[in-house]
Amino acid sequence: MGFCSVTIVPMGKTISISDTLAKCIKVLDDYPELEHEVTPMSTQIEGPLDQILEAIEDMHETAFEDGSSRVYTIITLDDRRDKDQTMEERVSVIEEKLGV
Repeated sequence: MGFCSVTIVPMGKTISISDTLAKCIKVLDDYPELEHEVTPMSTQIEGPLDQILEAIEDMHETAFEDGSSRVYTIITLDDRRDKDQTMEERVSVIEEKLGV
């Protein structure tokens, strides 16, 4: 199971990037095997690594298709293969240790 944090920064169209980001995130609807969560600074994605990478490429291209002249994409991957664990489970382990 792969985990990813992706931040897409479309540039060259307007100062506000929320419209383009919404279109990029909407791309994830085409990948039903991926779970995702939008956060203020990035989108968290969980699923098979090959599908994550394909989805990110599609998201990146969507920003260009929407009129951006430059797209800066930051990807952080965690590919753990010794055990299956969801994003939710990973967070709950930390919350448990924090006593939350």
